[in-house]
Amino acid sequence: MEADLKRTIYFSIARLLHPLVKILLRYNIPYGTFCELAKWVYVDVASSEFVIQGRKQTDSRIATITGLSRKEVRRLRGLNPYDESGSPERYNRAVRVIGGWRKDKIFLDSKGLPRELPFEDAGTSFSSLVKSYSGDIPPRAILDEMLRAGVVELKREKIKLLSKGYIVKKEESEKIQILGEDVSELISTINRNLDSEANGAFFQRKVSYDNIPEEALIKLRKLLSDKGEDFTDSVDKIISRYDRDANPAVKEKGERRKAGLGIFYFE
Repeated sequence: MEADLKRTIYFSIARLLHPLVKILLRYNIPYGTFCELAKWVYVDVASSEFVIQGRKQTDSRIATITGLSRKEVRRLRGLNPYDESGSPERYNRAVRVIGGWRKDKIFLDSKGLPRELPFEDAGTSFSSLVKSYSGDIPPRAILDEMLRAGVVELKREKIKLLSKGYIVKKEESEKIQILGEDVSELISTINRNLDSEANGAFFQRKVSYDNIPEEALIKLRKLLSDKGEDFTDSVDKIISRYDRDANPAVKEKGERRKAGLGIFYFE
């Protein structure tokens, strides 16, 4: 690897790690724990992403490409640091429910705003909303998740939507899980674009200026937040047309995949 490219990679990694380490220190995660997780990820990625076609991925090859010993590789391959709690899936289902609530005319009032819904009713209800936009997840489980996250409230036996999006107000652990999901998707897009021709690259854009008066930031923050809400609403309407949970009329039968837009496209 060229020395200039290696220096650029080191510099980029350091910039990436700065905000992450701030979070780790805030929650008293010591370096040793981070180091152990990093070693596990090295082994996991080498095991699944750097296999030579037609050959079994051995501990020796993983040790060679990661710089770890074979003993360490064997130990780490037997670990699973992930908590398979399903929280990211609940998060994604709740997002879809909120999107349907805000855009489906059946669930809007005469002013075009999300209606307050009874949990169960012969007509329009929260349960029918969940069944339309969250597949086979029980409506009670989605309601509990949204109440816990603080995006809805129960008001006179009706459920009221409080937030335009899934903005967690109660559980810090949920915020951290969203950090892991959203940042990993951005980095995956960057990785794709590093190794793709122009016609195969994923959309990835950022707009910034560096001479904005501090006094203007409050106004700018509000303008861009409103613009972002409008933009993500329009993107939600486009993507939901292709999702088999949100739109049962989709005819394609291929493998289940995830796709979206940050102001970057990801798969």
